[in-house]
Amino acid sequence: MKYYPVFLNILGKKCVVVGGGEVAARKVRRLLDCGAQVVVVSPELTTELIILKAERAIEHIAAEYNFQYIAGAVLIIGATDEEKTNAAISSDARSLGIPVNIVDDPQKCDFILPSIVERGELTFAISTGGNSPALARRLREELEAAYGEEYAGLLKILGQLRGKMEKNTGIGTVWFENLLSAGLLDAIRKNDVNGVKKIIRDVTGEEVHID
Repeated sequence: MKYYPVFLNILGKKCVVVGGGEVAARKVRRLLDCGAQVVVVSPELTTELIILKAERAIEHIAAEYNFQYIAGAVLIIGATDEEKTNAAISSDARSLGIPVNIVDDPQKCDFILPSIVERGELTFAISTGGNSPALARRLREELEAAYGEEYAGLLKILGQLRGKMEKNTGIGTVWFENLLSAGLLDAIRKNDVNGVKKIIRDVTGEEVHID
């Protein structure tokens, strides 16, 4: 099976995680990071999920899984260790046309979750089609080593320049290449704010805000 790669906007949308263990907690964290309205269905919760519930970061349904709990969701993640429950979650979600992921069971999934490397707004998503989590982990570690936090700063700068770059046909590529060749990444890495601003000013004539 070949999966269609996509970045999904789930800001403010209902996402259901069935399960209250460590795996479920990891899935919940990712959903919250993306601004989802997270509902956790499980009789019991890990300490982390209990804290998130107390902080009202998640809604908790303290019950065994039931079909009614997934109504209105835009995606569902099944993170239980019970085969029958996972099968029911997958079947119910598909009957409602809601994308579903059952952890460690690709046959019951409409989508799989990639291994992620994040540098601010920059996201690398790595998938092996479910064939080798070990390879995905290895590639993630290589990307983490190769791309440091300076890339988050670079992307913020490029975002501020994007409007001017798009209005001037062809200038975007020239600016981009010249900024990098002038040592912008190295200046960001060294937290040399004045150096960063000077490079940008020299190459583009523009002023940008640096955090």
